[in-house]
Amino acid sequence: MKHLPLPSQLFIENRKRFVKEMAPNSIAIFNSNDEVTSNGDSLYRFQQNSDLYWLCGIEQEDTMMIFFPDCPDAKYKEVLVLARPVELKEKWDGRRLRANEATEMCGIKTIVWLDSIDSLLQVWIHIADTIYLNTNENDRKGNLVQTRDYRYIQEFKDRYPLHHVERTAKIMRKVRAIKTKYEVAVTQQAIDITEKAFRRVLGFIKPGVMEYEIEAELVHEFLRNRARGEAYNSIIASGDRARTLHYIFNNEECKDGELLLMDFGANYAGYAADLTRTVPVNGKFTKRQLEVYNACLDIHKYAKSLLKPGINIITYHEKVGEEATKIFIKLGLLKKEDVKNEDKENRAYRKYLYHGISHHLGIDVHDLGPRYEPIQAGMVLTVEPGIYIEAEKIGVRIENNVWITKGGNIDLMKNIPIEAVEIEQLMKK
Repeated sequence: MKHLPLPSQLFIENRKRFVKEMAPNSIAIFNSNDEVTSNGDSLYRFQQNSDLYWLCGIEQEDTMMIFFPDCPDAKYKEVLVLARPVELKEKWDGRRLRANEATEMCGIKTIVWLDSIDSLLQVWIHIADTIYLNTNENDRKGNLVQTRDYRYIQEFKDRYPLHHVERTAKIMRKVRAIKTKYEVAVTQQAIDITEKAFRRVLGFIKPGVMEYEIEAELVHEFLRNRARGEAYNSIIASGDRARTLHYIFNNEECKDGELLLMDFGANYAGYAADLTRTVPVNGKFTKRQLEVYNACLDIHKYAKSLLKPGINIITYHEKVGEEATKIFIKLGLLKKEDVKNEDKENRAYRKYLYHGISHHLGIDVHDLGPRYEPIQAGMVLTVEPGIYIEAEKIGVRIENNVWITKGGNIDLMKNIPIEAVEIEQLMKK
C-alpha cells in the first residue's frame, strides 16, 4: 500500500455497526474479489471487494471476513481469514500479511488461514439459524460476469440447502451510507490530494496541450502524495466533448477559446474524492462562457443549500429542476412556452441538464446509499449540476463533495477554487 496506516478504530467501528444489524444466532460471510486475468498470464491490478475492505481494510487477495456474534466459543465471534504465506509465491508476487500485522491493521484478534477454514466454518454453520451472504447490489452495476460472491452463494446452497440465507447487501446499503468521523477524515485526505492536483494543472493548461497530458499531471500529483491513483477514470474533455458525460478517451487537443471540463479525484487508502471543474483553455472566460459558468455555479450553490437531513433525493432533484428551469429561461435556453408545454416525464430543462445532481460517495465513487429514504446526518454526497448546450458546443459541470451533519452540510471541498475570478487569477499566474 502507498498510503500511511489507517487507524484500526475505523474498521472496528464499521464492524460494530454491521453486527448490530444482524439477526440473532446468525453468521455473515464476506469474500474478497477474484484475481482477474487480462491476457495471457497477466492479471489486472487487484481491486478488493468494497464491502470486505470497509469491514477490515485488508487489500490482499484470497481473504474472508466471518462474523458469528453468538458463537459459543467467544474467540470466533469475528474471524479474519487470510491466505497462508507461501515462500515461492512471495518470491514472485511479494510479501503477504502475517497474522500479527493483520491484527494491527484492522483490530481483529482471531486470524485463521484459508486452507483450514472449511472445517471450522462447517461446525459454525450447523449451529446457526441464518447465514448472510454478500452480493453486489449497487444500483449502477451492469456487469454480468459471475464473481466470487455469486459462485460462493451457489456452492453454499448446494452444500447447505436447508439453511436460511439472507443478503448482507440490505444491511450494507444502510450502514455504509453513514460515514464515521474516521471515514470522513480519510475522504478529506483524498480531497486534499485532489486539490493539489487541480492547482497543479491550472498552471499547466494552455492552448495546444493534449487532454492526456493534463491527465498525466493529475496522476503524477496523486501518486506523489501517496494516493493509489485515480478514484475512477478521469474525464478531461475540451470543447464539445464536455457534453459527453463519461468521456474518458482524453486524446484530443485543447484549443484556444474552448472550455475544458475536468472530472477527476484521488483514491486515498480506498476512499474516493470526486471533483469537477470547468476552466477556459486560454485562461479567460468569454462573456457567454462566464454567463453559462455562473449560471451553473448558481444551481450548484442552490442544490448544496438543500442538502440537509430529512430531504429525500427525489424531492431534492425536483427542487433543483425547478431552479434550473428558471435559470435556463434567463440564459435564453428555454422559453416560458417550452416550460408550459413540457412533458412532465421529460421536463424541458432536461435538454440541457440530463443527469442527476448528487450521488453517495465513499469507498466506491458511486457509493452505497438509500435512493428513496430521507437523507441522514453522516452521509457524504456529491453536488454536481451541469449545463450542456449542443448548439454552442459548451459543456459546464461544477462538483463538490459535502458531508451531511445535523445542522446542514459541510463542504469538504471548500478550499478548492470554484469562482470564475479565482480560476482566472490562478491560471494567469
